[in-house]
Order: sequence, then C-alpha cells, then structure tokens
Amino acid sequence: MRTLLYKQLRLVCHPMTPVFCLFGFMVIIPNYPYTVIFFYVMLGLFFTFLNMREQKDLYYTALLPVPKRDAVKAGCLFTALIELLSLAVLVPCALLAVRLQPGKDNLVGLDPNLALFAAGFLLYAVFNAVFLPSFYANGYKVGVAFVKAIIPTTLAMIAFEALPHVPGLMWLDDMDAATQARAAGIGAPRRRAALRHRHGAYVPEGGGAV
Repeated sequence: MRTLLYKQLRLVCHPMTPVFCLFGFMVIIPNYPYTVIFFYVMLGLFFTFLNMREQKDLYYTALLPVPKRDAVKAGCLFTALIELLSLAVLVPCALLAVRLQPGKDNLVGLDPNLALFAAGFLLYAVFNAVFLPSFYANGYKVGVAFVKAIIPTTLAMIAFEALPHVPGLMWLDDMDAATQARAAGIGAPRRRAALRHRHGAYVPEGGGAV
C-alpha cells in the first residue's frame, strides 16, 4: 500500500494539486468566501484523477502483482492526504490572518475560525462520498464524477457561508477565544459545574438550573 501511495505522489499527482493546497493564504483577503479555498483543493484532485486517466494509471496498476482493491485504497488515501495537507496549511494562515487583522469580521460569511475548519471537513466528506465511488465505478468518466460531486458540495458551501447571517448563529463568525472554546465544546463542562456550585441544583445539558 505504501508503494502504491508513493506511486500516486510521484507519477500521478498533478503539479497544481499541491499548489492549490497552499491557497489557505486566501484567508488574509478581507470579505471573501473562504470555503472557496476547499473548492480549489477539489479542483486539484480533479486534475490529478484526470491525469491518472490520461496516463492509463489504473490499467498499469492492474498489471502489478498487488490486490486490485489496493489500487482503489491508494487513490482514496492520496485524496485524504491532500485534503488533510490543505487543512494543515490553513492553520498557520488563519493564525496569521487574525494577527494581521485584529477584530477581523468577514462580511461575506465564515471567518478563519473553528467553524471554517469544521466546514472544510464536511465539504471534503461530501465531495469524497460522491466523487470517489462515481470515478472508480468505471475509472474513466472523471468529468462526470466531478460534476456530480461538485454540485452538492457547492450547495453546502453556500449554506455554510450563509449560516453566520442566521439569527442565533452569528457566533459562528466570532473570533474571540471564548467563542472558539464554546465551538470546541471546551467551556461547557466548566460552565455547568460553576452553575451547580452557585445554585446547588441540577444543571442539564442546556445550561439552565432546575
């Protein structure tokens, strides 16, 4: 499996695919739909799988003395590796954006916070769930598989960017540490413990004393 993954990286990976992983720096752009960053990574994956088809890599791999299912697993692992790399690159870029623009508020949608990373994981999950099975169903119709996958992914991108504008969900756009702790579920146990100590009563998961 490691050898097949190495083959994917050295022989199949399109040159623009790792370049698109560096597009996390776009979080520095003010008032921009940052979920587009993930779209570029998906576009890079499309280029790689298109390159795979043009090089007849699947036919070549089928001739190797390896289980055929390992060829599919290598493609899936390569996809996950690229997506995780893009999220790893996004971390220092998001921290830099906050440092350069204190009080940053994205008027378009999500700010570079935990909500954006959660959106990235979900967008990649939607894309992979549609694109990979559709492509490996025949190993040839890359464009059809990409269109099938990008339609629900684009709709999800629009929904995620719209969430901070919904009353009651505006905290998704906040950048302060308290809100990020709330998003990560870090502060909830401490808050419930403090309320129990103060009121001497049972405090349910919703936070109010009974």
